[in-house]
Amino acid sequence: MNTSSIVTPDICDAHPDVAVLEPIFANFGGCDAFAGPIRTVKCFEDNSMVKQAVAEPGEGAVLVVDAGGSYRCAMLGDMLAKQAVANGWAGIVMYGCVRDVDVLATLNLGVQALGSHPRKSEKRGEGQRDISVHIGGVEMVPGQWLYADNNGILVAEQQLALPE
Repeated sequence: MNTSSIVTPDICDAHPDVAVLEPIFANFGGCDAFAGPIRTVKCFEDNSMVKQAVAEPGEGAVLVVDAGGSYRCAMLGDMLAKQAVANGWAGIVMYGCVRDVDVLATLNLGVQALGSHPRKSEKRGEGQRDISVHIGGVEMVPGQWLYADNNGILVAEQQLALPE
């Protein structure tokens, strides 16, 4: 997908029924705009399932991680982000924190998160994948489409025809 065609205000104007997440996220990735079908992880201060997901083929999808909004540790760092790039993920939306932000900004990956935190997460093998998650006032289901840029994050039931 041509990421230059992802302009969320224009998408909202053309598709007024899209869901818009609350403006709580900041952009940390090297791609300011990204889009793709949603895949999900739900976990809390344990990024084992995030590690498992980015190790698999992303095929242009966006990994949405409900990390419980924790500000006590990072759920994504440079190593997992590099693995996501290598495996073809379009982006990661982290309802939690990330770290290694200077490296994240150089990668061909969209990353939006609540903030940055230097501490790594636990690895206990806990969490769930491919379930419905509720983040930023929006219910997100695997297979829906997510569109993100510096203006915000949108969710649609299916891939949209983008305005020119």
